[in-house]
Amino acid sequence: MSAGLEPAELPADAVEVGRIHDAWGIKGWFKVLPHSASPEALFSSKRWYLQPSERTAKPSFTGTVLLRIREAKEHADSIVATAQEVDDRNAAEALKGARIFVPRSSFPTAGDDEYYWVDLLGLRVVNREGLDLGEVRDLMSTGPQTVLVVGYEQDGQPAERMIPFVSAYVDTVDLAGKRITVDWQPDY
Repeated sequence: MSAGLEPAELPADAVEVGRIHDAWGIKGWFKVLPHSASPEALFSSKRWYLQPSERTAKPSFTGTVLLRIREAKEHADSIVATAQEVDDRNAAEALKGARIFVPRSSFPTAGDDEYYWVDLLGLRVVNREGLDLGEVRDLMSTGPQTVLVVGYEQDGQPAERMIPFVSAYVDTVDLAGKRITVDWQPDY
């Protein structure tokens, strides 16, 4: 395990919010690839939980470790951060590929008609007529708007439909009822 990283228990409400991309500079800063176009959860939490990437052949640590964030900020077109446990470039490079988790309870409160992507995953999507269109499997940012990737079965085969997540097509989002109602037809 890398020096300074302490083993930790992953919080029950932990959500994966990004990955460590690479070292940045020589003083232990590192670049972060957020999973969301709005990375507020990375900025609001000062305790990140890391797990090694499944793609790293020889990770520098195993299990879950705690990283105490000193600062996280936007820089150019990316996010950079520094932590108490990471004091030089070598330590930052050792974290490359690590998956970042933060407790859902540390997310800032979403505003009216704002939703965290993680809260939309798994919701059923139905149209105004009550026809089940499938389940939200993923979301995609296309620049100006977000698109719901809705999975369903057609003739026994998995299929996807893309529905723009904009007020022109989305009537209601009922998080408690795990349902999104849309103005959309199955043949669109």
